[in-house]
Amino acid sequence: MSSFVLTDVNSDLFHEEWMLDQASGPKLAGSSEWSISKRTLRGGLSDGVDVVTLDNGELSISVLPTRGMGLWCGEYRGIPIGWESPVARPVNPQFVNLQERSGLGWLNGFNELLCRCGLSYNGPPGTDRVLNNNGDPIETELTLHGKIANLPAHHVEVEVSSVGAGTLSVTGSVDETMMFGPALQLTSTVSTEAGSNAVTIHDRVTNLGAQPTELELLYHTNIGRPFLEEGSRLVAAIVESAPRDAHSAAAADRLDVYSGPVTVFTEEAFFFELAADASGRSNVMLRNAAGDRGLSLSFPKQQLPCFTLWKNTQAEADGFVTGLEPGTNYPNLKTFERDRGRVIQLQPGESYQTSIEMRIHDSADAVTQVEEQIQSQQSPEPQQHAVPITRFSQL
Repeated sequence: MSSFVLTDVNSDLFHEEWMLDQASGPKLAGSSEWSISKRTLRGGLSDGVDVVTLDNGELSISVLPTRGMGLWCGEYRGIPIGWESPVARPVNPQFVNLQERSGLGWLNGFNELLCRCGLSYNGPPGTDRVLNNNGDPIETELTLHGKIANLPAHHVEVEVSSVGAGTLSVTGSVDETMMFGPALQLTSTVSTEAGSNAVTIHDRVTNLGAQPTELELLYHTNIGRPFLEEGSRLVAAIVESAPRDAHSAAAADRLDVYSGPVTVFTEEAFFFELAADASGRSNVMLRNAAGDRGLSLSFPKQQLPCFTLWKNTQAEADGFVTGLEPGTNYPNLKTFERDRGRVIQLQPGESYQTSIEMRIHDSADAVTQVEEQIQSQQSPEPQQHAVPITRFSQL
C-alpha cells in the first residue's frame, strides 16, 4: 500500500500538481491504465480550486477538496457523468456569498455531480432558534443547504492499494467549526477499484466540541445527459412517497417518469421512504429511455433513511438536471425536521458514519439486472400519496 499527502495545512505542505500511475507506482491487477492526478485550477472564479482525479482505467472521477470533497464530474468508457450547469466550472468558495439572494447564494457554486448539504443544517433558507454565547435563545437566519460544500479541506491524502484488483482513494478532512457554535469535522474517503464501474464515498462526521451538537446531512447527487432525457425513469423500491408541495402534487402520478427540457419549468420534489435489501441497503437507479444507460446509488437505510427526488427538467441552458438525494433528513426547514425527530444529536467526540456507492451501467443487460434487483425489493402495497403529508412536509 502506498500513500501520499498532497495537502496538510499544519505542516505547510501543498502540491499544486502531482501524478502517480503504473509507471511510477505499484502494479494493479484490475488495470494497467490507472492513475491519480492532482492539479490546481487557475483563472476566473475557479482560481485556486484543487482537483484530484482518480482514474481506474475504465472510470474516472474528479474530486474537489476545495469544495468540501464534492465530486465534480466523471466519465465511464466515454460516457460523461454529471450535468451541464449554468455554473460552467468549479467556483472557489471565496467567490460564493451564501447570504446572496435572500440566502440562495449557495447556487452560485452549484455544478457538481455530488455535493453535500449540511453539516449543521440543510434545506431552504429560513429562521432557526439557537442559544448564543450567553446561553440565551436567539433567532438566526439559515442559508440554503448549509456550509460544507463551500469549505476547503485542510488535509488531503491519496492511497493506492494493490490488494485484489487494486484500489485508488483520496481522503480529505474538512472542518465546519466556529466559536460558540458547531464544531464538526467531515473526513471523507472517495475510492474506486481498478477496472470497475463503481465509486464509493465513505464519510465520517465527528463532533469535535465538548457539547452536544446537531447534524443534518444530505447527498445532492445531480445527473444530466445521457442518463436524463425524455422518457428516462427512476427505479426505486418504495415503502411510502409523497410530493413535497402542492405544485409537485400536480405531477405525483408520473413522479418516476421524466420529460425532456421545458423552457418554463418549476422544480418538483418528492419525498420517499425506500425499502432495503437483505444487507440493509436502499437502492435506486436513473435509467435512460432506451434502458441501455443507468446510474445507480446504494446506501445504508439506517444511516440515510430519507430520500428526496428533485426534478428540474428546465431548458438545457438553464440546467437540465435531476437530483437523487439520500439523507439523514428531508430538506425542509430545520425547525420542522427537528420537530419530526430527524435532526441527529452528536454527543461530544461522537462520530456519524455512512457511505454511498455509485455505479454506472452501460448496457441493456446491466440496466435490466439492476432494475430487476430493485423491483424484487418493492413492498407489495407501497403508500404513494398524491398530496403532501405531514410526516414528510411542512404544509
